[in-house]
Amino acid sequence: MNLDKNRISGSVILVTGGAGFIGSYLAEELLKHSPAKIVIIDNLIRGSLENMKGFIQNPLVEFIEGDINDEILLEKCISGSDYIFHMAALRINACAANPSEGFDVMVKSTFKIAELSRKYKIKKLIYSSSASVYGYAQNFPTPESDNPYDNQTFYGAAKLFGEQLFRSYKHMFGLDYIALRYFNVYGPRMDTDGKYTEVMIKWLDSIRDDIPPLVYGDGSTTMDFVYVKDVAAANVAALISDVSDESFNIGNSIETSLKDLLDLVLKINHSSLKPVFIESNTVNPVSRRLSDNSKAKKLLGFSPKVNLEEGIKKLSEWYFKKTKTLSQ
Repeated sequence: MNLDKNRISGSVILVTGGAGFIGSYLAEELLKHSPAKIVIIDNLIRGSLENMKGFIQNPLVEFIEGDINDEILLEKCISGSDYIFHMAALRINACAANPSEGFDVMVKSTFKIAELSRKYKIKKLIYSSSASVYGYAQNFPTPESDNPYDNQTFYGAAKLFGEQLFRSYKHMFGLDYIALRYFNVYGPRMDTDGKYTEVMIKWLDSIRDDIPPLVYGDGSTTMDFVYVKDVAAANVAALISDVSDESFNIGNSIETSLKDLLDLVLKINHSSLKPVFIESNTVNPVSRRLSDNSKAKKLLGFSPKVNLEEGIKKLSEWYFKKTKTLSQ
């Protein structure tokens, strides 16, 4: 494992979806390594100016409110870049609700980014993939070698297309890339509004409003929660490593049931609310997630640092500060 931290220094780095939840933390992490410029493209549908308030005025950051479906804008940004982090995406539920839009954002635009990366000789591209590619995995903990054929979602299919696309471009054209398969990412700046907010946010809403939190199913569904700053650090580790043409799990390698997660959220927030269990209505048929992170540790030197209790404390503090500000 060879880490070249000078790779970021003096480079122009493009981040698609850089005003988003994970993208904004990545921008903050990259700024620690003295880039020449960070260019962010975001249409602000999922991202926000609020997410970028800590760095939007930084002279090293150029924010462009635009869409990755805009090929002219995309070419302009990629033609002047050294490296790309491709993070822009729709949510899993949004892809299910509108597959046509999912295709444009997740498949067509990703292909265009691959083509332009080849044309302008991008030195390395880091692709945000997802544990969704596994569907219900064959093994727990799940290694990267598990096959993706049990995925049943459009989102997972689109993410897998991206991985395979960049792999083919590596072998046909020499485009260096790494794909990072995120497990269940959480933390401050999570989406708190709208139809697709995460279960943690809905439970914090319940605590705020003093109403019983809802649990879909019997609470036995498990996830592997990884804190957003750890995910940003994994992206930087992927860029500065000499590794290419690999996919990596990015999780915490700890399995947590929804019931245990709710107990922790209630405990941290000193709440005595009791849950109400209702029938599951999710488009994601997977009832279990647990990552094997050993490959990322060995080849990227990446290990998550923030445990779930610490992470939920940080999320809760941010959430209640935000909702208090909004209510004033």
